[in-house]
Amino acid sequence: MYIPKNFEVTKTSEIFSFIERNAFGQIISNLNGKLFSTHIPFLISDNKKQLLGHLAKQNPQTQELDDQEVLITLEGPHDYISPSWYEGAGVPTWNYQAVHIYGICKVFNEPERLAHVVNTLTEKYESKFEKPWKPNYKVTMLGAITGIEITITDIQCKYKLSQNRSEQDQQNVILKLKHHGSTLLAEAMERTSNKE
Repeated sequence: MYIPKNFEVTKTSEIFSFIERNAFGQIISNLNGKLFSTHIPFLISDNKKQLLGHLAKQNPQTQELDDQEVLITLEGPHDYISPSWYEGAGVPTWNYQAVHIYGICKVFNEPERLAHVVNTLTEKYESKFEKPWKPNYKVTMLGAITGIEITITDIQCKYKLSQNRSEQDQQNVILKLKHHGSTLLAEAMERTSNKE
């Protein structure tokens, strides 16, 4: 990923916090000599060295995944930025946050490991509800998926949030984003400017 210095994020705790909040993304690999992508939610291992997930067993991507280097892409809130929001000259652009994770993928089909992944994913996303649904997947259901474990080899993180603009321009962008309903991106900009 191309990352100009103004937009590079290197603080490990910030990167993993972003991954935890924005864990739905793409796993991109080669299949029959072409790029292939599947959109899935990911889990971070406790030691922060692996990503875990699962694919439908019928997904052709599972055929060549084992031992392959893959790319995981995750993104946060994003939106168009009009140059009319700046005090001075500017051009149309897009503000966003993104993480690219490279790693070596291993597939697994052991029912216990699959159950752990799907139960943990379910509990993570059910926990925000008043009456969370409790997982109880049957072994036959687990037989329809393939687990994946990606050992992380490199992480790139980019927050393109108008850091190359003046403080006044940044505040103008935040106000306009809020006005147009892009509050999550505005909040991300506020968090980033408060850390500087």
